[in-house]
Amino acid sequence: MRTGIATVCLSGTLKEKMQACAIAGFDGIEIFEQDLVTSPLSPEDVRKMATDLGLGLDLYQPFRDFDGVTPDLLKANLRRAEAKFKLMARLGMDTILVCSNVATATIDDDAVRAEQLAQLANLAGDHGVKVAYEALAWGKYVNDYEHAHRLVEMVDHPNLGTCLDSFHILSRDWDTAPIEDINADKIFFVQVADAPKLSMDVLSWSRHYRVFPGEGQFELAKFMGHVVRAGYTGPVSLEVFNDVFRQSDVERTAVDAMRSLIWLEEQSAKWLAGNEATPGNPAALRRRYPMELATLPKVNEPAGFNFAEVKADDTAQLEKLLGQLGFQFEGRHRTKDVQLWTMGQARVIINEQAAQHAEPAIAALGFDVDSPVIASARAQQLKAPVVARKVQADEEVFQGIAAPDSTEIFLCQGSPDGTAAWTHEFGEGLEHPSAGTTAVIDHVNLAQPWQHFDEAVLFYTSALALEPQPFAEVPSPSGLVRSQVMQTSDGAVRLVLNLAPIQQARNEARKTYQEHIAFAVEDLVATARAARERGLEFLQIPANYYEDLDARFDLEPGFLATLQELNLLFDRDADGEFLHFYTATVGSVFFEMVERRGGYDGYGAPNAPVRHAVQYDSLHRTT
Repeated sequence: MRTGIATVCLSGTLKEKMQACAIAGFDGIEIFEQDLVTSPLSPEDVRKMATDLGLGLDLYQPFRDFDGVTPDLLKANLRRAEAKFKLMARLGMDTILVCSNVATATIDDDAVRAEQLAQLANLAGDHGVKVAYEALAWGKYVNDYEHAHRLVEMVDHPNLGTCLDSFHILSRDWDTAPIEDINADKIFFVQVADAPKLSMDVLSWSRHYRVFPGEGQFELAKFMGHVVRAGYTGPVSLEVFNDVFRQSDVERTAVDAMRSLIWLEEQSAKWLAGNEATPGNPAALRRRYPMELATLPKVNEPAGFNFAEVKADDTAQLEKLLGQLGFQFEGRHRTKDVQLWTMGQARVIINEQAAQHAEPAIAALGFDVDSPVIASARAQQLKAPVVARKVQADEEVFQGIAAPDSTEIFLCQGSPDGTAAWTHEFGEGLEHPSAGTTAVIDHVNLAQPWQHFDEAVLFYTSALALEPQPFAEVPSPSGLVRSQVMQTSDGAVRLVLNLAPIQQARNEARKTYQEHIAFAVEDLVATARAARERGLEFLQIPANYYEDLDARFDLEPGFLATLQELNLLFDRDADGEFLHFYTATVGSVFFEMVERRGGYDGYGAPNAPVRHAVQYDSLHRTT
């Protein structure tokens, strides 16, 4: 699949955008007109630079408001078009995007539109240019790709074809199956973008909320499957309008964009493989199409958390907190300045290496996978940066990659009994999980910088095979906190990505926003009582919360009193109950202990505003 991206997707100058696209590995780019108009580079300079960078110049865009106009306006439009065709010759480009009219059209007549497009096609032919006509979702008279294609067929000119844009099609819920009926020779260009499902006018939705494939909720694999079946072989190019991307680092955004096309290519191949059968031929074998779709190494979703790592300069508070929760100190690593603490199968590493002047922060997560080497190879093909750790003889070699928020992700060899082979490198070594309280890592909450939130969703979806769940918004004293759960199908791995408040996330190199690790136990009340006896400082929950809890759930008075006595929080749904408590925050880290009863699968979302408010109050009392 030939990959492309529109320069409008990225921040910076045209030169910076082209360099970033080449570094990310794109085959070609679309030149957005404004990027060229505002650039000091001449068209000849741009052409040479593209050649030097190995980038194709695939599309010049956009040419607006051409069709359905009065004769005098048509004459002006043709003059404007000829100027652009001459400019394209200097650039060495042969395809231009012409959008359906949204502003100046006054004649709603297909015959008139076809006649005017025919004049444009004749002029384009004289200059060796192909015109890709696109139905904008908010077009005044033409807003449906099938309507646009009918006009192309009416004109029947070799220099006029159609552009299929996933946003304009999927935002209007148009059926994508008819794409297969379009003659592939008449599909001049394909643009793709994803988006969250929103209820708003389509123009504002398009201008501000498009994202890269895998970061929204559109059925892009299905859309691409129909495009491939039609026989299209040209570029598949990203066209994303997004306020965040155009303020973010250009090279990083370009890499995220390339990752999204690699992911889309794989998902489209999967869709095709799973949708080959037809009513007339249910046993149809897999067909080959002119567009070859590459796939990635296949990996299963992680089986569970292997460990969580917290990095700090002064570890005394962390050690005290873990000890109060009931974790056992298992010793120091034989060659590294790190400690291991365990509770059942929950393992926490405290890392003091290269942590000068660093307050405690979540630094790494380990996941149990079937084949770490294959999983790492897949992640690297998805443009994930490699994280290497020095090892000596007889030490476990971890396959590591970096997540968008700088958290290090390690892919570990899982074991059927939940043990980890590397634990023998600490102290006297562990043959089995520590005796005492049974616990596992239930979930980890990571706060994401605002400019990398969508990137993180795609990263964990594509590289770790986690599935995004419907996102929620939780009130806090700092505003609404967007929360996105990423998890495996069985819930063995749960990551909660929170959109960090902007004022707390300006320094990407140092985490200043709160994150936490949650551990699941079998008896939370007993765990809380034992922790209190060890001197644990609980997050103090207001009495008003328990009055409201009683009103909502009509709890047994003795149970309610126990909850209030121990600062425990409670939730219930149709499937079960959830008990949990929080510790105080150390640096940017706090811990949560949870107990899931029955089939409860949530995170105590109704209690989140209480936690945010208490933490906010605690933070502002101490600053």
